Amino acid sequence: MTGRVLLYATQGWPSVARYAAAFAQAGCAVGALSPRRAPVAASRYVESLHAYNALLPHASLDIAITRFRPDLIVPCDDRATAHLLSLHARAPRHSPATALIERSLGAPANYGRMMARNTFMAEAMSLGIRVPKTFPVTGERDLDSALAETGFPAVLKADGTWGGDGVIIARTREEARAAFRKLAHPASRLRSVARAFRRRDAHFLLSAFAPKQSAVSVQNFVAGKPAASAFAAWKGNVAGAVYYDMVKTDGPMGPPNVIRRVDCPEIAEVTRKVAAHFGLSGLHGLDFIRDAEGHVHLLEINPRATQGGTLGFGPGRDAPAALAGCIAPDAKARAAIENDLVAIFPREWRHDPLSPWLTRAHHDVPWDDPGVLQASLGMKPPRRKARRGLTASSVRPQALPGHTRSEALP
Repeated sequence: MTGRVLLYATQGWPSVARYAAAFAQAGCAVGALSPRRAPVAASRYVESLHAYNALLPHASLDIAITRFRPDLIVPCDDRATAHLLSLHARAPRHSPATALIERSLGAPANYGRMMARNTFMAEAMSLGIRVPKTFPVTGERDLDSALAETGFPAVLKADGTWGGDGVIIARTREEARAAFRKLAHPASRLRSVARAFRRRDAHFLLSAFAPKQSAVSVQNFVAGKPAASAFAAWKGNVAGAVYYDMVKTDGPMGPPNVIRRVDCPEIAEVTRKVAAHFGLSGLHGLDFIRDAEGHVHLLEINPRATQGGTLGFGPGRDAPAALAGCIAPDAKARAAIENDLVAIFPREWRHDPLSPWLTRAHHDVPWDDPGVLQASLGMKPPRRKARRGLTASSVRPQALPGHTRSEALP
């Protein structure tokens, strides 16, 4: 029995292509709904590729579902999750579309509470999970009251943001007020249009025509090192998970460049509680801060597939294989990464081609997926029809720039 998994991405994140490889290696048929220039569009593991239209997201999704007929949809960014929830809300009850989305996400009715940062933190606290104090803020009077509780530094967050955007650390009251005004009020229409053309992203056009005000919360700052959980859930149960500390990140609030897999009973227990409480299915991630005493504080949930979930460390520690096993009992586990230290490609290499982490850690280069490798390096990948006939060895470079061949090879 072969499971059919549709990866849904509204952004060109390289991690989506790594999920394509992971699910295919687990024995699934993989489809992708993504922007045309996304790295996943170059993956040899994608057998059914569908173009995402930012101005017509529901139509794009309807076409991909009709043509590919997936058993599961895996949203790979927060906007994709929001689109699935919107489609579920407007589709006829008990229709094939609603059944598919419920199977993919778990309990859609719970996602509104889960994706509102303040509500999520309040419910996590009620479960006995260690979280920083968090307060909703609707105006500067609320802001001053919240800051009296949190002190400085304080962390301001806007709902509906991801990847470090929409999170500002304020060290003074003046910084906090400026951060609140920036996060609470949408960009001007002119600025959104300019961004749309500069970044070649039509989502900013939507923001220009229908600007949305974001809910803002203030959170107590917790000093420490970031950590995370990337997990697969099925009907409220954790099927597989990877827990890791972030050794190096892309900026103070950005995604990881280097991670270290850890066995952490505390993160495992929080992951189990969150999955059960919200009735989750699919791939998700939790963000933590590990304090000086080693205790973890839950910061937020990512209600979609995250970068850490692309990594496979063997049975029970391979989220895509675990999720594949929920729809296809004969799903296969990938060969485990033997080094708990992993440098994420291409971010760490782009940051510093001579980084010592590229030789000390497992460098997660997609040698087995040449089109994705070329796209990640900024090269134009071969045409899709030709790409199916290529092997990794036929295009494998002698070395990445900045390394000798012996250093570059895993």
